[in-house]
Amino acid sequence: MSKRNLFAIALSLVSLVLLWPGLVEPALTIRATIELFGTERELTNETRSVVGAVRSLHDSGNDFVAGLILLFSVLVPLTKAALLVPIFALRTSPWSYRLFRIVQTISKWSMADVFAVGMLIALLVAKGTANLSAVAGTGFYYFAAYCLVSNAAFQMLRIEKPATLGVESRAAV
Repeated sequence: MSKRNLFAIALSLVSLVLLWPGLVEPALTIRATIELFGTERELTNETRSVVGAVRSLHDSGNDFVAGLILLFSVLVPLTKAALLVPIFALRTSPWSYRLFRIVQTISKWSMADVFAVGMLIALLVAKGTANLSAVAGTGFYYFAAYCLVSNAAFQMLRIEKPATLGVESRAAV
């Protein structure tokens, strides 16, 4: 196995270590206040993790949005990571290349990075509003680091197309 692929595997493992706290640690705290009769009163002060946001959306009846976040920010990244094991276990098999192509395809649908940017925009918008404040939590930084390291890992990964893949097999890949 090449040093490049070993480095890609190491980065993938690091990205998985970063993903878990990125999903369960507090990602964003939003506090809304109002000034009433010269006194500032707190309207809301909520801290949410990615998983907590999914649960909160589900509990409030926003199942479609909760499902999208769950699918693209949780399940797709976990599936990408889980497919690394058979890719390297079967590295001399045509299945290794096929699984690699599947990972490349689903990587395009992983919205973890878009979700991280969305949280950053919410943070910036809240900071620009007088009665609204937002603070990024540790989960946000873990999640953003996961996005960067995971993307770097899959950019480093190289699986060669085996010579046994015929013309008819390439269409299925």
